[in-house]
Amino acid sequence: MRNTFHVLSVAALLGAAPCLHGQAVSSSANLPRVVIPTSRQRIQPVRPVQSRSAQLYPWRQNITATVFWIGEKPTKNNPTPNHMSSWDQKWSVNYGGYDNPSPAARIANHRTSEFRPKHFTPKLNPFYIALPYNDVAGWSRHKPEASRVIPWFKRLSPKPGRTVLKGRWLQIHHNGRSCYAQWEDCGPWVTDDWNYVFGNSRPKNRSNSCAGIDISPSVRDYLDLRSGEQCHWRFVEAAQVPHGPWKKYGQSTPSAPQGGADFEAKRKYLEYLRKLRDEQYKKQTLDQLQN
Repeated sequence: MRNTFHVLSVAALLGAAPCLHGQAVSSSANLPRVVIPTSRQRIQPVRPVQSRSAQLYPWRQNITATVFWIGEKPTKNNPTPNHMSSWDQKWSVNYGGYDNPSPAARIANHRTSEFRPKHFTPKLNPFYIALPYNDVAGWSRHKPEASRVIPWFKRLSPKPGRTVLKGRWLQIHHNGRSCYAQWEDCGPWVTDDWNYVFGNSRPKNRSNSCAGIDISPSVRDYLDLRSGEQCHWRFVEAAQVPHGPWKKYGQSTPSAPQGGADFEAKRKYLEYLRKLRDEQYKKQTLDQLQN
């Protein structure tokens, strides 16, 4: 579990007010649309949103982010080490080493699309995050509300005690740029805030300006998102994630049953997205003819 504490500037402390406003919304003219990947070509980091476009998952807007990393050692204010995660007892070993957050120890290059530790090649995706909810309450059971509040829970029909959160994809937006990352740990500070993660509530955590998401050093570097700054995020399906540095290393899809109902649900969802795209294209063509 991730408990984060960072000393923030006076400006950041004065910015604690956003804890009290800014709800999840279904659309925004200032946020990017989900891109349906059709090739391995690079994508533009941002595409404008049409206010009437449908969204499967809403944005969580103006959420304070803090930086954490695999192998982070315990401190007085953060007694929980990060050599293991809520769902991986050998997280640091499976990753391949210490994900040193120091800029001098990292590769961060938009031209080559390399965002990773400098001294080893990670065996897992270096674009990872933590959110303050854990769906399992033990090796053999889920939390009582999990099947009710997690949108994809019933679709996956997990075995008792098997998480359906590990590896889920998010789109994160900051200062005109988007990246994609996978949910790999729980935090900051709390692990039961389903009202925020899956609902319309603000984070119930009140530390670090009500921080509601932990981001890895690679996410930080790609978005130029510093600890204590705010971002927008939302869930996306694996089929929506475009090619990018977040797909270069490790697993690119969550641990979930293959085929069956999940495959059929993804197929129908892609058909739905393609239909939306075609309708938008037809509307743009009609507008051009009329003008």
